Amino acid sequence: MKRLIERSRSVGEVLRWVTQNPGKVSASHYPIALHKLGQLLQQHGQAAVNGESRGPGPMLEQPEFQTLCQAIISGCAKFDNFSIVNCLYAAAALGLPGESPLVRVLEDESRSRLGRFNQKDVSMVFSSEANNKALEAIFSSQLFYENRQERFIRSMAAEWLPRKAENLTPYTMALIAKYVARHRLREPRLLDTIANFLLKRGEQLDSKVIQKLVFPFSRMNYRPSNHSELFPKLEAILEQKAGSSPLATVNILMSMFQLSHFPQTVLHQVFSPAFITNVMSSPYALIVRRYLSLLDAAVELEFRDYSGPRLDPRYRVLMFEHALTADEANRKYSYKGLVAEALRQLVGEECYRQDEVLPPGYCTDFLLWINRSGTVLPLSRVPAASKAPPAHAMTSPAAMSLRSSVLALTSDLQDFAPFASETPSINDKWHYCQNSDILVGSRAMRDRHLRLLGYCLVQV
Repeated sequence: MKRLIERSRSVGEVLRWVTQNPGKVSASHYPIALHKLGQLLQQHGQAAVNGESRGPGPMLEQPEFQTLCQAIISGCAKFDNFSIVNCLYAAAALGLPGESPLVRVLEDESRSRLGRFNQKDVSMVFSSEANNKALEAIFSSQLFYENRQERFIRSMAAEWLPRKAENLTPYTMALIAKYVARHRLREPRLLDTIANFLLKRGEQLDSKVIQKLVFPFSRMNYRPSNHSELFPKLEAILEQKAGSSPLATVNILMSMFQLSHFPQTVLHQVFSPAFITNVMSSPYALIVRRYLSLLDAAVELEFRDYSGPRLDPRYRVLMFEHALTADEANRKYSYKGLVAEALRQLVGEECYRQDEVLPPGYCTDFLLWINRSGTVLPLSRVPAASKAPPAHAMTSPAAMSLRSSVLALTSDLQDFAPFASETPSINDKWHYCQNSDILVGSRAMRDRHLRLLGYCLVQV
């Protein structure tokens, strides 16, 4: 049956083999059939324009195709993991809409099995020979969007996205940027590819799309390698399009501020009476005022040389509706959360632990393993004999002297090799911190290696 499907020369032939021989069709044949249908649609020109798939079109209405879909829907609960994920990938590559019954049932079944999927199972759904339409389907998939597929993103960035980027639509690239930002996947090659896309096509994009493409950089405090060209280009674009989408304009400016670029001319525009009047008459006035208030505060903190117009005090909006109790502030805006995010981005999840209790009962907020050369090492390689610090660690002269060495170390974070192949030795030291040792300040945000959702210094 597999050979018959693969040798078929038309959509009708594939559908006849599968629907007229139900006794000879197994779970593994369904993804092969869907994949073959996608190939034939492209080859026969029914859905290929400029190398971009338009989807299955009239085929969706054919009774035989409906029979095929119903067979998959009815039997997918009994399919093995490999068949499930292959059907889901093939449906995405075919261009089936996310709201179609087939895709929804496959996603629901995949979601229920996600804990039992191995990495190969999951990765099969998100294959790299995918075209523009398939990429849209993949990155629009709720199953994919909810889960952090680091290996897929790393593979995509290294192997094929830089080559295919010019052929992607702005919508597809914006979906990828949204996904990367949501999961904070700090993959430099992928981020630089988005930046190059922006540099080449920025003038053709509206402000809302530019906002989506810029957001991952500020979300992860990453200055793209072409920033010296990109930022002035974005500044020039905003000068022309500032009033077309006020909210997008202000969001782009905030992203640029986070990356230490301050477009003075555009600031003159957004704080001008004409821009403010435009905002006040829009249905989203309150939201833009809130962001303008945040931008005005950022100018005060970060751009002391600015001497142009500022936001009129009567239009300012408080960031918080009421005074926060200590519990609310701790729950919603904890410095500990900032530090955790900074550590995750700087050294990776494998290289620190949070809220660990160490013998004989020391409660630590964060735990890192740093060798004598200043390299942060994965905790999975720590020798068992050295996991427990001595009882006098908190007060020993050696522990106290480590404070100065860690402060020196934080100034050299750019030299970190977080995933070194070196194995920790018994003589390396534990580094851990308590609440009182977390320092936060805004002016130090200029150092891009320390500016990760706020400025964090973690002392021992």
